[in-house]
Amino acid sequence: MKVKCEYCGSYISDTEEKCPNCGAVNEHLQRKAIGTPTTIAELKQWYKEHNLPIQDITRFFIGVDYKEPKAFGIYQDKSTGNFIVYKNKSDGTRSIRYEGKDEAYAVNEIYLKLKEEIIKQKRNNLNKTVVRSYVENVNYNSKRPYKHNMSGCLIAFIFFFFILIFATMFVSKFTPNRGYYYYGNSYYYYQSGTWYEYDDYDGWYKSSAPDGLKDNYSDYYESNSYYSSYGVDDFSDTSYYEAPSSSSSSSYDSDWDSSSSWDSGSSWDSGSTDWDSDW
Repeated sequence: MKVKCEYCGSYISDTEEKCPNCGAVNEHLQRKAIGTPTTIAELKQWYKEHNLPIQDITRFFIGVDYKEPKAFGIYQDKSTGNFIVYKNKSDGTRSIRYEGKDEAYAVNEIYLKLKEEIIKQKRNNLNKTVVRSYVENVNYNSKRPYKHNMSGCLIAFIFFFFILIFATMFVSKFTPNRGYYYYGNSYYYYQSGTWYEYDDYDGWYKSSAPDGLKDNYSDYYESNSYYSSYGVDDFSDTSYYEAPSSSSSSSYDSDWDSSSSWDSGSSWDSGSTDWDSDW
């Protein structure tokens, strides 16, 4: 969103720390949605209040300079005072997402990534619940005498059902997540196989998206949720927006059911986290 500089009168983004025209501090600076954490201490409390598993399981180390592979983290370097947001890849190399004095910005970066991982884990749990319920129902019915003559059909149906489930999981792994992306100083939105780009004058419009974004979309993913700090209009207010079905959205809020499993922690092979990308 554009705001007016209090000193020179120029219109600038509300995410700019300083006016690019006169250098004055932006009095209207916006970084986050109301209620989200702005400090490492607040993020720790948010993590606790949402009943998330221990950090060794989620692989999100808040306030810790964790050295082992496959980890996200944020901490403050005592020697420089800088806040550092990082990702340790599967081979142990570290990718720095942010390093600087702005704690609120650093916290928001790791916070958005944590919410993204929660969505992935809940999607995995939902898929496993559907498969388990179906198998249990089939096992029960197969024990009933009058169902025995249908065993061949049941086996065929189960086979195609599992093919469908795994095909869906395969496609979702290699297609972009629905939501906002930031690439080349521009914001993009992806939904239902289509990319949209934001322009300060024309708003959202359909776009082919640059090859760099399409080939490495996971590196530029921001969030499925809208934040005023993006400095763009909310995509859900446009005529392009397609509301997700209740089965794909209502179960993916930020609260975590402590009885659920977190795949990327308990089994790296079955986890959905891409540990080889920069973020």
